[in-house]
Formats: sequence, C-alpha cells, structure tokens
Amino acid sequence: MNSVNDTGAVAGPAAEQTSYIHRLRGLAVTGLVATLVAVATTTVAAALARAVGVDFEIPDGGETIPLAGFAVVTGFLSVVGVLIAAALLRWSAPLLSGGDTATIAALFGLHLVPAAVMIPTLTRGLRARTN
Repeated sequence: MNSVNDTGAVAGPAAEQTSYIHRLRGLAVTGLVATLVAVATTTVAAALARAVGVDFEIPDGGETIPLAGFAVVTGFLSVVGVLIAAALLRWSAPLLSGGDTATIAALFGLHLVPAAVMIPTLTRGLRARTN
C-alpha cells in the first residue's frame, strides 16, 4: 500500500522501512543515554543512602548489596525497557491506528489496573515465601 506524504511524493514500503529504522536508531541512542543517566543516578543515590547509614543488608543472608549491584540491575532493566519501547515503536501504531484520544488514553490507563493488582499481590507472595 502506498501513500502520499507531505511533499507529494509516494511513500511505499521501502520508505516506511527507512523511516522505521531512523526512528529505531533515534530510540536506541535516547535509550542508551537514558540508561547511562539512570545507572549513574541510582548508584549515586545508593551511595548517598549508604553514607547516611543505610546498610542495604539482605535479611537472613547477612550479605550487603554492593553499589555495583545497583548499577548492574538498573542497567539491565533499563535495557529491557528500551527493548520494550522498540517493540512498541514497531507494533503500537498499527494496534492503535484509528483510535480517538479517549480510546488511546483509556487503553493506556487500563494498563495501570493490572499493575495495581499484580505488583502488590506478587510482593506479598514473595514476602510470604521468603519468611
């Protein structure tokens, strides 16, 4: 399927692929910068917390979470977030095309409902199984 863009030129599948690749590269760069900032910020925040007396000791194990642990976990999960964003970049437009603002806002808001149920429930379940 071809479409006419703002310049009047016909945009076909090759142009759409090029546009997607350009947007994906931009997302990757933005995601990398955001990941580095998140890693640095989280590590500094953990260092400051440690400086004021937070020991980050894990109960029952006696081990202390090292500052590098905060950096590694933050970096890994940030990269996972960037990969999810890349998937959304690829597949969200067809899924939401044609939806009005209210529909899109409601769909985004409805993602908070299962999160509000799942996160506290799983947290309680993890606590119950570790005690």
